Amino acid sequence: MDFKASLSEKSKYIEEKIRIFAPKEEGYQKSVIEAMNYSLMAGGKRLRPILIMETYRLCGGKDDRFLPYSIAIEMIHTYSLVHDDLPALDNDDLRRGKPTNHKVYGEAMAILAGDALLNHAFQIMLEGSLKYDKPENSLRAAYEISKGAGIYGMIGGQVVDVESENKKIDKDKLDFIHLNKTAAMIVGSIRSGAILADSSEEKLEALSNYANNIGLAFQIIDDILDIEGDEKILGKHIGSDIDNEKSTYPSIIGMEESKKIAKKLIENAKSELEIFGENAEFLTNLADYIIARDK
Repeated sequence: MDFKASLSEKSKYIEEKIRIFAPKEEGYQKSVIEAMNYSLMAGGKRLRPILIMETYRLCGGKDDRFLPYSIAIEMIHTYSLVHDDLPALDNDDLRRGKPTNHKVYGEAMAILAGDALLNHAFQIMLEGSLKYDKPENSLRAAYEISKGAGIYGMIGGQVVDVESENKKIDKDKLDFIHLNKTAAMIVGSIRSGAILADSSEEKLEALSNYANNIGLAFQIIDDILDIEGDEKILGKHIGSDIDNEKSTYPSIIGMEESKKIAKKLIENAKSELEIFGENAEFLTNLADYIIARDK
């Protein structure tokens, strides 16, 4: 099975589990649950939950202990997209080929849906942590995801991103934005999967380095696709970074140099996986996929 077929199969598996974990659309609060599920079920690569699953298995995990964390991180990722699309931030009206949440449900409900997705993610993780042995690993995994999503991760990166609009910033500050806004959640995914499987510190360190490299490369490719991408394939409007006068890798160091750096990051990422031998085939192929992706 080639990598894209494998990724699609894993994505479908996660999709099925998301439908099981998604809150039922009932009760007086039904409207916010409908808004939550609208964005949660809108598709996407499901990369972060797959990373938790794959690193859990790579480090010796045999059961489905990873599932609450996989679902939770997809809910956190979805909430961030719902809020990113709001008029006060990126002001987008298209996400994954569909109208953005606030275009369908209004700004107030979109804000509440994002809040609800974030809170429900932690409810699912905490509930899951009560079902297995070694609860310290469950708590450590939840901590990694919390950190990746918070002020020392995604939110921290978003803050600096917002404050940097309409300004010229240097590469160090841009790296801070990318490593926190995008890479931190990928790091949290990979570290939590390894921790749930009781990974050794040596393997956890190698996976953390891998995650940082692919996370930064992923965002650099996003910067490139915002200029060179196909809107129909991406499922969102291109040129939003230019419209919002955001600094990006291409705008700071040029398109060709950006592509070179992304390629080098992918090479570094793959070298970190040597400790796992052939068992890391999926993560190795994922690194190659990131550099070649068109959406």
